[in-house]
Amino acid sequence: MKIVVVGGTGLIGSKVVAKLTEHGHEAIAASPATGVNTLTGEGLEEVLKGADVVVDVSNSPSFEESAATEFFRISNGNLLAAEKAAEVGHHVALSVVGTDRLAAIDHDPQSTSGYFRAKLLQEALILESGLPYSIVHATQFYEFAGSIADVGTDGDVVKLPTALIQPMAAEDVAKAVGRAAVTPPTNRITEIGGPEQYGLDEFIRIALASRKDPRTVVADDSATYYGIAIEERSLVPAGDALLGELHFGDWLAAQAAEGK
Repeated sequence: MKIVVVGGTGLIGSKVVAKLTEHGHEAIAASPATGVNTLTGEGLEEVLKGADVVVDVSNSPSFEESAATEFFRISNGNLLAAEKAAEVGHHVALSVVGTDRLAAIDHDPQSTSGYFRAKLLQEALILESGLPYSIVHATQFYEFAGSIADVGTDGDVVKLPTALIQPMAAEDVAKAVGRAAVTPPTNRITEIGGPEQYGLDEFIRIALASRKDPRTVVADDSATYYGIAIEERSLVPAGDALLGELHFGDWLAAQAAEGK
């Protein structure tokens, strides 16, 4: 099976390409680094020739609403049109658990809620395209714990709400996206998450302690998540979700063993 992975040189995309290749598929990494640009259309027609599936794990380089909206509108417009022309039989897209909830919470221009409204546009374009599709909603990655801490940092204190989070390893995200690519289209959203739930403050406290980071994490339910005032279950799956296998403690131990 020929599977084109848009965003195939990034954190998730490179893992998806590797896993599909290991299972005998012809997995092609498509990104500006490999001569494929969904914003300009460069290389799309050529890379999609004979493709059975397209996996889109690309992302906007900006969280700002207008920039993210423009990225997803143009990128997905070009990609979906090219897939139709090439008669691709399955479009798989990676998105975020809670996208609809995070998009609706506020319209503060300083928050990232606008990014999630842009993600909703991406999903709407997929549905409107008429292509068979599978959308995978993933929870936050373990790999982004540092970023969450940095955004909530004021001096040597990290203020975060106690809202729940169900993080997962990028490795497990890639496995789920790869499985979606090699199975028939679901024509719906599937949610995936990690094997454990934490309070957001607890998750970051554990992550920083593992790195011997001296910052103090303080639980503060008036604090935001990337500028968004979240509720208790804004970041966790709404119903049954497919769960990753790698527990956070084991992931941290592996990172420490690798000197990361």
